[in-house]
Amino acid sequence: MIILKKVWLLCLVVLFLSSCSPVDSLMDKLSFLNPSEYKGGESSSDSIQDGPASSKINSADKQATELEETLLEETVFNEIQTVNGREVIQNASNLFALVNKDFGLPAEYFPDDLVRPDVSFSFGNEDVEKSKLRKEAANALEEMFNEAKQKGIMLFAVSGFRSYNRQETLFTAEVQKIGEEMAIEAVAKPGNSEHQTGLAMDISSPIVGLSLTEQFGETLESKWLEKNAHKFGFILRYPKGKEHVTGYMYEPWHYRYVGQRIAKELYRNDWTLEEYVEIAQKIKDV
Repeated sequence: MIILKKVWLLCLVVLFLSSCSPVDSLMDKLSFLNPSEYKGGESSSDSIQDGPASSKINSADKQATELEETLLEETVFNEIQTVNGREVIQNASNLFALVNKDFGLPAEYFPDDLVRPDVSFSFGNEDVEKSKLRKEAANALEEMFNEAKQKGIMLFAVSGFRSYNRQETLFTAEVQKIGEEMAIEAVAKPGNSEHQTGLAMDISSPIVGLSLTEQFGETLESKWLEKNAHKFGFILRYPKGKEHVTGYMYEPWHYRYVGQRIAKELYRNDWTLEEYVEIAQKIKDV
């Protein structure tokens, strides 16, 4: 049973790494595995010969093991309850809460460990709610900004925590400006913004006037963040080319803290948080 589970984990990892969905394509990639060799409890390592195929399966096996270990040590799943037609996350303080257009936070959720990180802000020293992050994320942000500064990369924090009431104000203003349909594409509905987790920070640089614009994605600062943020536990939450997965347009300025272990997995596999949770759920269900 353990061997069969391991084979299934390998299949899942190879499937996601290849970005293929057809089962036939997946089996072609694993054609060097002989299912009969797993009967009787033989070790997979004993049944695979050295060579390119062995190297591929060993690599996939390593990733499957790491993902399984992550699941054993981390909580990555939302606990959902339908409230007035909304899918509301009940374990809102979960560090890995998946907040998007489908899953939202309770209106009353307000993290109890918000602090102001010691970094440069686009609005100076003003002490407002958007200058706050949860303590663990704030500490990591400080480390990331300090490392960037040492490399000559000048980063500025623009907007962090955003309460439900603040979300309502912003969403209403956007609807009045461009209409509800377009507003939904640009601004999260109240309760469905990652900023309410206290784990997300919008980041910019002087070269784009400290603004939140797609042009930031072309800057040296943005490219440094893309390559290094995972080392500090942050992920680029809404990457280009994954709009159909996240449901949001490309936002090179929006970074989300998930901790170094999961951030490493997402960066290495080019996954969004949605994709990670999907494969993690499948592994859990095996």
